Amino acid sequence: MPVNLPLPDAQALYAIDGLRIGVTQAGVRKVGRKDLSVMLLDQGASVGAVFTTNRYCAAPVQMCRTHLASARGVRALLINTGNANAGTGADGLARARSTCVALARELGVEVEQVLPFSTGVIMEPLPNERIEAGLAAAIADAQPGNWLSAAEGIMTTDTVPKAFGVQIQIDGKPVHVTGISKGAGMIRPNMATMLGFIATDACVQQDLMAQLARALAEGSFNRVTVDGDTSTNDSLVVMATNRAGHARIDSLDSAAGRALTQAMLEVARKLAQAIVRDGEGATKFITITVEGGRDAAECRKAAYSIAHSPLVKTAFFASDPNLGRILAAVGYAGIDDLDQERIELFLDDVHVVTQGGRNPAYREEDGQRVMRQSEILVRVGLGRGNATDTVWTCDLSHDYVSINADYRS
Repeated sequence: MPVNLPLPDAQALYAIDGLRIGVTQAGVRKVGRKDLSVMLLDQGASVGAVFTTNRYCAAPVQMCRTHLASARGVRALLINTGNANAGTGADGLARARSTCVALARELGVEVEQVLPFSTGVIMEPLPNERIEAGLAAAIADAQPGNWLSAAEGIMTTDTVPKAFGVQIQIDGKPVHVTGISKGAGMIRPNMATMLGFIATDACVQQDLMAQLARALAEGSFNRVTVDGDTSTNDSLVVMATNRAGHARIDSLDSAAGRALTQAMLEVARKLAQAIVRDGEGATKFITITVEGGRDAAECRKAAYSIAHSPLVKTAFFASDPNLGRILAAVGYAGIDDLDQERIELFLDDVHVVTQGGRNPAYREEDGQRVMRQSEILVRVGLGRGNATDTVWTCDLSHDYVSINADYRS
């Protein structure tokens, strides 16, 4: 069960004017489940994206990069679950292109205006003929309010759909933001999540969209980890339909640009944290804040070292305050001139370590009390400067092994 993650509130998922979403069952890998979605954009939408940093990236990632570089203007997103179309070579590229050609033909747009996305099992041929056969039903289902259905349609090992929305005002006009994501394992995005889609009806210049996508990823999806693995398919797409009626945003540093970025970051952060809360086999949601670093990158290095440690993660699962594991992870994080006598460690309100050693006032029962909680804050002080950064992770349980051992069956 996910950690304190309720089902999405359909009433809080705002329809975005200029965007329609359709979902169907195409039998990509399993019969009787939603597995094919389309997002159809009216002409004139602004779109940006960021993708996995994994050099062994999937065919749809390669094709998305090529199609975005053509600058033809995105009109449709095509998303399948059940098959990642990764590790499939030239055949995978041909199959991805075939699905784009088929959707472009159905919509009367250019092939380069279609972006394909896939998630699921790696190194299996994409059943493109099933996807192409399901396109008509997905298009027929397309409507602005279909966010929850799409969130269900992109799930793999997720136990719940992930979707959030917010509404703000820009220049006196209501502006809506809604997003969905999927992911539960193979998560250390180093970019984004496995799949994430965030849309707004705000008016934004196209040349800002890549910058906006990077800013959202950096402030949210680049701060989460479940198991330290960077997927072959990670993709985050940000869409602005330019329908809200306010003056077009031409700088993210303007008042309107900052307001929109903050609203979209709120959605992105909730989506990213939902992935951790729904991590495969997760029983605890853990916030790791490292402060007192010389720069944010150094803080993040130490935080990820803690978050990736199997020994730390299993201790959290067992509610065992074996906190020397956290100190060891900080020590091997790669901060060469770290002074261990300046390190401070807190578990929520419990001061565990001071000046590099056990706090004389620390009691084991206080550590156990915190470790039994479903949500835990780990705070580490490096004593080197004023920088701080935060990542979110989960524990590592028996169920994580069971889920991944059975994933292909």
